[in-house]
Amino acid sequence: MRRALIALIAAASIAPLVAQTRKPPATRRPPPAAAPKTEAPEIACPAPLGVGVKTKLSFCEVLAGRDPAGGVLIRIPPHRGPATLTFDLHNLHLYSEEQVKAKRAFTRYMATIGVMTMDNTLINRAIVQNEFRTAADLVDRVGGGAGPGGVKAVAPTGREPVAIAVDEADEQVSLLGEKLTVEGMTGAPQTFSQPGRPIAVISNVMVEYRPAPPKPQGRSGRSGRSGG
Repeated sequence: MRRALIALIAAASIAPLVAQTRKPPATRRPPPAAAPKTEAPEIACPAPLGVGVKTKLSFCEVLAGRDPAGGVLIRIPPHRGPATLTFDLHNLHLYSEEQVKAKRAFTRYMATIGVMTMDNTLINRAIVQNEFRTAADLVDRVGGGAGPGGVKAVAPTGREPVAIAVDEADEQVSLLGEKLTVEGMTGAPQTFSQPGRPIAVISNVMVEYRPAPPKPQGRSGRSGRSGG
């Protein structure tokens, strides 16, 4: 009887010590965030201008419009947190060597475009403003035309770097032209916003983002055997 009582007292004194030294269950740590990536996204350009003969950049005209489905569509890869869409915005100039030589080629441009979600929500606007006087004001000449050297008469002028934050929920955005103001040496400035009219030009489109984790795959049901 006495031995049993001593054993019971010893067990009672050891139990709290065991409870205090027992390690808590291990918690599962979330996977580390993916490293950011920068890449050229998939683009659907309704009005390609062409490829620059020097820069080798692809230039795309941004047309005036109100329906996002008809704009320049840029696919944003699945991303965690906001992604950053970047591109260069240019004005579009009709080049004339004769006007340049006669010093009558001065033109001042200001173009405004909108970056839209596919449900027609405005994310942000971008503006490019510049003046053209000589061929040095062109960004590049574009191949595929009937002019000297096989270049087109129209060419991008001016360059405005643009950076737009795109929400995590948006996997595609649309660029739509809003208005273009043109001022020459004579006459009052003219403003254009008719649907389908070229408003500006973009190039060098890139997107920086953190890749979203893969979506969990659902359980696949058992496939029944086909009778023979």
